[in-house]
Amino acid sequence: MTPSVFSVTSGQLEAWLVAFLWPFVRMLAMVAAAPVFGEPWAPRQVKVGIAAVLALVLSPTIGPLPSVPVVSAGGLWILVQQVLIGAALGFSMRLVFTAVLAAGEYIGLQMGLSFASFFDPMSHGSTMVVSRLLNMLAMLIFMALDGHLLMLEALAASFHTLPIADAPLAAGGWMFLVLAAGDIFASGLLLALPLITALLTLNLAMGILNRASPQFSIFAVGFPLTLLAGLVMLQLLMPHLAAFLEPRFAQSLANMLRFTQGLRP
Repeated sequence: MTPSVFSVTSGQLEAWLVAFLWPFVRMLAMVAAAPVFGEPWAPRQVKVGIAAVLALVLSPTIGPLPSVPVVSAGGLWILVQQVLIGAALGFSMRLVFTAVLAAGEYIGLQMGLSFASFFDPMSHGSTMVVSRLLNMLAMLIFMALDGHLLMLEALAASFHTLPIADAPLAAGGWMFLVLAAGDIFASGLLLALPLITALLTLNLAMGILNRASPQFSIFAVGFPLTLLAGLVMLQLLMPHLAAFLEPRFAQSLANMLRFTQGLRP
């Protein structure tokens, strides 16, 4: 009895490559841009490994793919589309964390901690201490709410909402992403508003005290008092951070679905 020989044709090999490569590119772009997965401290090998495992798991469920060779103008266009879609999906989820960083900037300026900055390896630039603290808390809350798993679920659903095709993408999705980015400043200001209001009231009281008693050295006690009051208010703010961020995480996940729907031609 002669043993059977396993043979693979070039057509089968190209079909397998297409079924893996195009979903892999979208997933890798989202993993590189999304929070938690795309942080600079995460090794690149881990990001590529996560995207490869997701592609192997989700590729059989995606459905039929366009019959376009990978090494062609159409195949290159599809690869570019998948990179743009995946990066935009990760960016839409990162908007919440950008709003938290903006709130930290507002709070740090009001507390007088604008000078307390250090090199942040995540953003590759100088970041205020308050922004860094709030960002780490937001990331922990995000993982505690299983946001990273829901984000992967939204990524898997994007292949059914916006299948891989060589058709041009609609402009409605990009416009929706731009409008969603406008909420960064509003959300950051809402998060920092209680502390900013309290510190502004304190500064106003110290100004009135300085006018009533000119011999009182307001500059000697103003900065320590403002810093102490800011730390106390920040401690009171932290227990309510999860209640503030949870609906915004849910809104960002819904925005990922609406973004892919807006890109459908």
